[in-house]
Amino acid sequence: MKIFKIKYVSILVVLMAFNMQLVAQEEKEVVIDPIILEKLRNIETMQKLLEITRNNSIQTSIENTERERKFIEARDQQESLLKDAKKRLQDQEDRSVRLQKEFEDNEKTLEEIGDTLRIRIGNFGELFGVFRQVTGEVIATVKNSIVSLQFPKREESLTQLVENKGLPSIDQMKTLIVSMLEEMTQSGRVDRFDGQVVLPGGSISDAEIVRVGVFNAITEDFFLKFVPETQTLQVLARQPARRYRSMADDLFDADEGFVTMAVDPSRGQILGLLIQAPGLSERISSGGPVGYFIILIGLIGLALSVWRFKILKQEGEAIDRQLSNESISQDNALGRILSVYDKNEGINIESLELKVDEAILKEVPKLEKYHSIIKVFAAVAPLLGLLGTVTGMILTFQALTLFGTGDPKLMAGGISQALVTTMLGLIVAIPLVFLHSILTSWSGSLIEILEEQSAGLIARNATKK
Repeated sequence: MKIFKIKYVSILVVLMAFNMQLVAQEEKEVVIDPIILEKLRNIETMQKLLEITRNNSIQTSIENTERERKFIEARDQQESLLKDAKKRLQDQEDRSVRLQKEFEDNEKTLEEIGDTLRIRIGNFGELFGVFRQVTGEVIATVKNSIVSLQFPKREESLTQLVENKGLPSIDQMKTLIVSMLEEMTQSGRVDRFDGQVVLPGGSISDAEIVRVGVFNAITEDFFLKFVPETQTLQVLARQPARRYRSMADDLFDADEGFVTMAVDPSRGQILGLLIQAPGLSERISSGGPVGYFIILIGLIGLALSVWRFKILKQEGEAIDRQLSNESISQDNALGRILSVYDKNEGINIESLELKVDEAILKEVPKLEKYHSIIKVFAAVAPLLGLLGTVTGMILTFQALTLFGTGDPKLMAGGISQALVTTMLGLIVAIPLVFLHSILTSWSGSLIEILEEQSAGLIARNATKK
């Protein structure tokens, strides 16, 4: 009986283990049915254990059959899903092949259309290229134009035309034409507007500006320089000659009508070179010490000439008065010569003639005084100019020896000295030669009058005796 119980207990344990295994496979964890545990506790006899085991076996078989059915249904469902997925994959692969073929066909079509477009455009492609090129040139012209100060931001619309990668439209082409015509129109106008100018010290001042086309800009009698980089007008630190400033002043004051004005067609370049040209003082200073010495000689010679002209004029007027007056005066050379006769009435003709000649010899040096110095100055001036020329050429060759011919400015100083001294020498010598000739001729004519009157005096006295 004990053996029989042991067998049933063993069978019951095996069945319980199998039941636990099935529950673990289904729920993924080991769970013992509480009802079975309760029955195990209440088993009193092996018969009840057998009945319980049979009932549990039947129930477990039913449950396993149900589980197997569910598993089969799930498998069939997964097979159906897999079949659907494969079908969709095949459809997408077929669609991909179809789209690839359409893409290749579209590329061929686009290439054919592009070829057709290029053929049909023809010269229009070159036209659009020229349009962009001309637009760029117009932008550069507008930026470098004085008109942009009066009408700012004109180049913005043109910049959009250059940056546009597509084909320009008719309106854009018209915009370019309008900008070009506006620049051409403003180049022939004289307008007045308010703006700011940069003074030579760097400060900015408000001023009324007169624009002469696209060439010049002035304020009052000052010429202005347009700086495209900063879009500003600067007052030239060194203004041109006075005659040009006078023209600018007349234009600034004019409200209507016509005035004379100097126009720089190079838009400031010629004006810049003009104000760089050295003035009179700079040219004289480039002559060096020799040049200053030549000028000193010229001034002394000129002063002596003016003084001698004054003396000869006074002597000539006094002699003329003496000729028209019978009374003898001592304030002129002729009167002093004629007074010799009054002082020596009783002497013979030979002695009187000697006395008169002596009086004439005393008066002649007074009439010819300093004429020889003026003549020397006229002769020395060109010689000093030649000396300055030689000195300047020596300086030039020294610069060539030290620095070579790479920079012509190094030779400019010596060459300038050579030319300026030669010019100064000629400028001084030529007037002095003319002045000396006039003074000599004038004094000679006065001496002739003295000699003529003294000879007449002697002849009259000789006739009386």
